[in-house]
Amino acid sequence: MKLPSRAEIERLREKYPAGTVVELISMVDAQAPPAGTLGTVWGVDDAGSILCRWQNGSSLSLIPEVDDFRIVKEAHNE
Repeated sequence: MKLPSRAEIERLREKYPAGTVVELISMVDAQAPPAGTLGTVWGVDDAGSILCRWQNGSSLSLIPEVDDFRIVKEAHNE
């Protein structure tokens, strides 16, 4: 897996600021929350993974190039 550039990480952080609510469509992971589960973004790490707290208690991260999800509610950095 190729790591994203610093510019790509910054774009992800701008697109998915803390507080953004996402809905999981599908995730390639045996421990994935069920499709339709909502999660709240709490950050983007240096590898480009989107850190989420899921409504089912999981904290599994999203990988933008691999997992399928959509923004339900945008949050904006202040």
